[in-house]
Amino acid sequence: MANSKCETKTNGKRVYRFSKLKKILKLSQRSHMNLTTFSIVAHCQQTGELGIAVSTAIPAVGAVNPFAKARIGAIATQAWSNPYFGIDGLNLLEQNLSPAEVLEQLLGVDADKEKRQLSIVDAHGNAAAFTGKQVQPIKGHYKGKGYVVAGNLLVNKKTIQAMAEAFEKAQGSLGRRLLVALETGEAVGGDRRGKVSAALLVVKDEEYPYIDLRVDEHAQPVAELKRIFDIYTAIPYWEDLHPKRTWPKEIHLTK
Repeated sequence: MANSKCETKTNGKRVYRFSKLKKILKLSQRSHMNLTTFSIVAHCQQTGELGIAVSTAIPAVGAVNPFAKARIGAIATQAWSNPYFGIDGLNLLEQNLSPAEVLEQLLGVDADKEKRQLSIVDAHGNAAAFTGKQVQPIKGHYKGKGYVVAGNLLVNKKTIQAMAEAFEKAQGSLGRRLLVALETGEAVGGDRRGKVSAALLVVKDEEYPYIDLRVDEHAQPVAELKRIFDIYTAIPYWEDLHPKRTWPKEIHLTK
């Protein structure tokens, strides 16, 4: 007799979501992390913040696409995503290589570089981007002043330019401006396979993220990400949630 505690309960909505995910996986026809995605990577000249906003049609994009380090840079790796591009790329930026030099080094040793899409922005606002020839269309990237917008498997060519324009016109914090760009990308077209996950990563002064929000699986991931962002940043003592690496004089760390 089946254990009732272990039985899987389903409803119409959940069955629909699983069915949609199966269609997505069939469309990609790959076992690799083929992140067909639209994203923006940016630096704020006023605050020094660096960040990435991204959405895609597979779950948990925030685990493998956005990488950032305070006062160093921000990187988005997509299409055939390679998280080591984010890890190694930040290490190279920390060695004072420019984004263009980092891009050259990463791609120079990658046999699958034509399947990659990579965006890099450093702490000075310098930017570099690459979209491989084998990345699935509609694809492309746009470099602006201190930011990069990139996408692949998009509904139309307007998505990238619309995101860039929206980001440049947006007001407020870097996190809010990144979300405005992401919302615009989805409204104009976005990923042609549909919507599943989204993420926002922002770093500022400390070794840990200033903002790290993820929607790993949702019918409206960008809208849900914006809802969470609004709640999170509305906390009255929000800034107090980000302590500095300084200790009161009366506290002493022991080894």
